[in-house]
Amino acid sequence: MSHANLHNKRILLTQADAFMGPALLAELAACGASVVADQSDLSTRAAVDALLERSGEIDVLVANLGIPAPSTPADQVSDEEWQRAFAHMVTPLQQLVRGLLPQMIARGHGKILLMGSASALRGMKRASSYSAARGAQLAYIRAVGVEVAKHNIQVNAIAQNFVDNPTYFPAEIQANPAFQARLQREVPLGRLVSASEDAQFAAYLCSDAANCFVGQIFPVCGGWAD
Repeated sequence: MSHANLHNKRILLTQADAFMGPALLAELAACGASVVADQSDLSTRAAVDALLERSGEIDVLVANLGIPAPSTPADQVSDEEWQRAFAHMVTPLQQLVRGLLPQMIARGHGKILLMGSASALRGMKRASSYSAARGAQLAYIRAVGVEVAKHNIQVNAIAQNFVDNPTYFPAEIQANPAFQARLQREVPLGRLVSASEDAQFAAYLCSDAANCFVGQIFPVCGGWAD
């Protein structure tokens, strides 16, 4: 896949040091974008407001929001675990979008891309808090996407799993024979989607070539979910 054309695009990328951040940063820059690569903890309103203030004019928001997924049985999920999932992945998404939409509406163009999770598309044991937060993200993207399409603003999401990234599939996990067996058993692709494959698709969705997509959820998971 050739690089998407992102010249003259100013892109805000959150969690640029985690989850898909490093791969996205490299690809977006290679596509010619000017990237505001943020690494701050956005779990408070003050942090989000500060980021929006220092970011200025933004053409594209790439909401890369992830936390290490808990593996707690549903009847043992604490209030703290539940609240943490939403505080890190759902509330900042809404606050960022709310903060950036007015300038995008005023300009008559903009894009918002969520790096979400396919755990919201298929049931996973011992992942209730994480999956609930990821599901809330996707529902929000769908709703906002259809609402702002009339302003020439495209709001979409990648719902991924089994994509090579340091937050969810670090090297020690990938080297585990049990994980390799699970990969062959559960993922039709038979391997992890590479970070560059995922990032190149994300870059395309940030480009003007993808102006026709409205509130879409794109699974990127090697066939694990659809």
